[in-house]
Amino acid sequence: MTADLAVVGAGPAGLTAAATAARLGLDVTLLDAAERPGGQLYRHPAGGPVPRPVRRLVRRLDRVTHLPHHHVWTVVRDGDTWLLHAVAGPDEAPAAVRARAVLLATGAYERQLPFPGWTLPGVVGAGGAQAMLKGGLALPCTGAPPAGTGPGAGGRIVVAGSGPLLLAVATTLAAAGARVPVLVEASGPAAYARHAAALARNPAKLLQGALYGGALLHRTTRLLTRHAVTAAHGTTRLEAVTVTRLDPDWRPVPGTGRRVPCDALAVGHGLVPQLELATGLGCATRRTPDGTPALEVDAEQRTSVPGLWAAGETCGVGGAELAAAEGEIAALSVAGRRPPAAAARRRARLRAFADALAAAHRPGPGWTDWLDGVTEVCRCEEVTAARIRAAVTDLGARDARSVKLLTRAGMGWCQGRTCGPAVARLAGRDPAPDRRPLSCPVPLSQLAQPPGAEK
Repeated sequence: MTADLAVVGAGPAGLTAAATAARLGLDVTLLDAAERPGGQLYRHPAGGPVPRPVRRLVRRLDRVTHLPHHHVWTVVRDGDTWLLHAVAGPDEAPAAVRARAVLLATGAYERQLPFPGWTLPGVVGAGGAQAMLKGGLALPCTGAPPAGTGPGAGGRIVVAGSGPLLLAVATTLAAAGARVPVLVEASGPAAYARHAAALARNPAKLLQGALYGGALLHRTTRLLTRHAVTAAHGTTRLEAVTVTRLDPDWRPVPGTGRRVPCDALAVGHGLVPQLELATGLGCATRRTPDGTPALEVDAEQRTSVPGLWAAGETCGVGGAELAAAEGEIAALSVAGRRPPAAAARRRARLRAFADALAAAHRPGPGWTDWLDGVTEVCRCEEVTAARIRAAVTDLGARDARSVKLLTRAGMGWCQGRTCGPAVARLAGRDPAPDRRPLSCPVPLSQLAQPPGAEK
């Protein structure tokens, strides 16, 4: 059987696109690696309450074939249709879906900038800490599951990095019973002033940020801007962090470091679009204002490859509202409908806001001064900053790929998803778009004889 549309990813963009396309009469198959729809933003535990936006969209999916636990590892052109190969379920069974059109809504993952001690137990990604709580798992500081008055009540968790996600993470952790003594933001208010017009056109977003900030102040969380966690300390696990003032280029200001005791650190510097499926097909990319690659799409969310659409964070990180708007426009386009002018204006307003935030929180070039020689930049292969710098200065490496060949940085389990941006910056380059033939680990048996699909 051939679907009219295959949607990859069941976050806000994919859910909206699938529901819209089905309403317009298309036969839609929705594939997602997770067990439940909602993506990272609307992650929820099994048996727990389903977030309201997900409930609203799921009610419109009665005519959609939803395939959870299906991790699409490649998409190939097969005549006038597309063939999507997936690893399905815990037993990694082979699966394939055939469709006339494909919409990629694969989301994003966290950007991490390494620092001394970032591999200590108790240091987790900011978004990862939030996902643990949303999934009903333990807080990183205690190992105790959410219950009663909150998991790890009294546990001290420092939240640090850069970007609007930090406010939401700190609020979620505090509401779950943790103490958040300080929120450390590398950017400063002046970065927002340069984009005042785009911010002012989105008052609801500003109000949301103010509500988060007010909730944290009520809980006595201290906000430090133009600061960063430049070191983590501990023996068998995290015990404290060093917080240091930064100059405008994000270089540590000498003599400003202070030690903050804590039980855990939730740290992240924004999100990076997940592009492997698209770049493997040759889709054009663009550089976002924070220096990360994202997919280039036209006014109807079409990529540069005919028959392939994209929506959501793959087109540049912008949050659930923008992702849903793009998903709706893409579905209308697939169905041969011209998106209404109001939808286009809404998308443009939200995209301008997202670009303003991206520019305001772009990592400064001086952050690499946080690193001492023994800091592991690539944790999978245990490649230190000193080895990467030596590859650049002594062996002539000029980009992440040549550093990889000389040091093995990026050759481990994550295939450079965690260390890639840092390795590129140490080589003096902005991160290049990920170009991998496979988007996830695949059993060799599936590579030897990938499954087909009925025509």
